Amino acid sequence: MPTFDGDFSPPPGRFAIIAARFNSMITEALLSGCRDAFARHGVADDRLDVAWVPGSFEIPLVARKMAETGRYAAVITLGCVIRGETGHYDHVAGQAAGGVLQAGLATGVPVIFGVLTTETVEQALNRSGLKAGNKGVDAALAAIEMVNLLRRIEG
Repeated sequence: MPTFDGDFSPPPGRFAIIAARFNSMITEALLSGCRDAFARHGVADDRLDVAWVPGSFEIPLVARKMAETGRYAAVITLGCVIRGETGHYDHVAGQAAGGVLQAGLATGVPVIFGVLTTETVEQALNRSGLKAGNKGVDAALAAIEMVNLLRRIEG
């Protein structure tokens, strides 16, 4: 029985990174971690295209548009939604997640969900490089692994 597995060798192609400006202190740290992870895995910075959007709610549309161009091996989404006093958080976080999922399913291009959804600013800071690693790194690694996995599956 064949087993398919991705790895972390440098895949060919360009990568799109979409970053939300809202909560930019967090998203800039995520972007830095993402770029660093790509560099450490042999993907040069000149193979990365970055698109800035106003907030996490706007990420899915741009993710789909970039994936549809056929220019990118994968699309990485970076954002940060922090729970507040209203239900706004639930709508933004849910729609961002669902939209990112749909972008990948509709295009067949890996679209990686690197949007933090946290209860507090402290949690967001911790997940963007302070105490709990940098989720931007994780998003880059997921993109590399998925590109390599799909290449193996498609033969």
